[in-house]
Amino acid sequence: MTTRSSLALLPLLAAFQLPAQAAPPVTAVARPKLVVGIVIDQMRYDFLYRYWEKYPAGGFRRLLGEGFSYSSCHYNYVPTYTGPGHVSIYTGTTPAVHGIVGNNWWLRSENRGTYVTEDRNVQAVGGAAVAGQHSPRNLLATTIGDELRLATNFASKVIGISMKDRGSILPAGHSASAAYWYDGGNGAFISSTFYAPALPDWVQQFNAAGHPARYLAQPWNTLLPIAQYTESSADDVPWEAAFKGETRPVFPHDLPALAASSPAPVAATLKAAGEKPLQPSAQNLDLIRSTPFGNSLTADFALEALKQEQLGQRGVPDMLALSFSCTDYVGHQFGPNSIEVEDTYLRLDRDLARLFAALDAQVGRGQALVFLTADHAAAHAVGFLQAHRLPGGGAGPGLMRDSLQRALVRRHGPGPWLLDYENQQAYLNRPLIAQKGLDLEKIQHEVAADLLLLPGVAQSRTALDLERGHWESGMGMYQENGYYAPRSGDVLAVLAPGWLEAYGYPVVKGTTHGASWAYDTHVPLLFWGWGVKPGESAADITITDIAPTLAQWLRIQEPSGCSGKPLREVLGR
Repeated sequence: MTTRSSLALLPLLAAFQLPAQAAPPVTAVARPKLVVGIVIDQMRYDFLYRYWEKYPAGGFRRLLGEGFSYSSCHYNYVPTYTGPGHVSIYTGTTPAVHGIVGNNWWLRSENRGTYVTEDRNVQAVGGAAVAGQHSPRNLLATTIGDELRLATNFASKVIGISMKDRGSILPAGHSASAAYWYDGGNGAFISSTFYAPALPDWVQQFNAAGHPARYLAQPWNTLLPIAQYTESSADDVPWEAAFKGETRPVFPHDLPALAASSPAPVAATLKAAGEKPLQPSAQNLDLIRSTPFGNSLTADFALEALKQEQLGQRGVPDMLALSFSCTDYVGHQFGPNSIEVEDTYLRLDRDLARLFAALDAQVGRGQALVFLTADHAAAHAVGFLQAHRLPGGGAGPGLMRDSLQRALVRRHGPGPWLLDYENQQAYLNRPLIAQKGLDLEKIQHEVAADLLLLPGVAQSRTALDLERGHWESGMGMYQENGYYAPRSGDVLAVLAPGWLEAYGYPVVKGTTHGASWAYDTHVPLLFWGWGVKPGESAADITITDIAPTLAQWLRIQEPSGCSGKPLREVLGR
């Protein structure tokens, strides 16, 4: 006779006698082996098509033919500058959240100006102190690279590369494996102790090879016969700035003579532990920034990093944040309609083709995910607009600052009422205003009224108005997206369309950017490679949508301050 307890055990015994079933195979999460972010400094959207007939098959044409293009991608904040632009791409949010309100701003707590990546608590690695004391400490949010590192328990490599410190440091983020930028004093790619105490051997060997000097050993002539540059203005126009040492801004630019005629911008370099120091060059190797060959040098260094760091070849997703800066330097000097800019893009196109071919060979065709965009676009040169009877002009920041200071002195007596004028914003001396027993809001409104009397100013807003107001669009680019109270100014000027900050006022050469108008906000956005099907969308999107889209592809968390939305068309979801 069986007991009740033994009967209860029978189903369990029967279960143990069932035939074993094989566990289903575990498949790896589908992810790209490598994400390559390409930011082209000061690239207008129309540059994709303006030089179309002169682009060979391997660069921009390959991206557009095999990839996905968003034809209506805009920045949704101001000012449209390099620092905020790079950060907004990689954080998926705007200056109001990530805190990078410009390339420079006024530090109220220390009563001085600061630079976006300035960090006096770190030391240079491989270069001069002034060139190397930089880090991402001012950045208040994580980047997509930070999130990739977190998601893989820091096994992924994330590396930033650019001629500009801010173009490499800010995209790479806080936890980057490395960030490298160019020191024109010794012609080297350098870093800081924020990342490592010494440069890797391969970086030292690359620097020792003397690539910048070789690029500057030949004149800059046009890649094609100059008569074929029909998309650009004449070679000699009054609104282009000549190189120091030139009498006219025309081809060929004698780079060997120009580099030899002016000293290197930095007089001394520092030796980090374990490094062979590079001595300052007798040539001005910083000159390469203002030529297309600085982009070629950047591509050379990126290709070496791809090989030496085995990016995308280690069984875990990696990220390369690559920024081409020389388009910005050339654009500032010559303007977007110059032969110099056209030649720079034709040469950059060939550098991109080299990079894409290397990705095919080393990572595998279709195994890397690439996106290409810009940190801002650019206005037409003032002289170009005026020559063609188009509206626009130059507003001198120095003139605006001095005019506001004089108006405040007339009303309230002597004193340094205006501490700074930066990012089209006036920073008032709040301690002095309080000391005099004056009302800050009243003074802000006085300055806003004064700004409206200055040439080129279409609108003005006070900080208190921005803090209290709400706009869905238009002024929302300033208040909702571009304004961060601890770092932004007291009064904001909005320049009229076609007007730009003319730092050489009243002689306005070249161009700049920073406004809310489409010529500064409209940039290309192309995706290519892993998981990308050819296509195009005219949907209205913003630059902050890139990071959450990458997060979807990588199947990781979006950055901490992310406000953008994943782009469904390119994701195919």
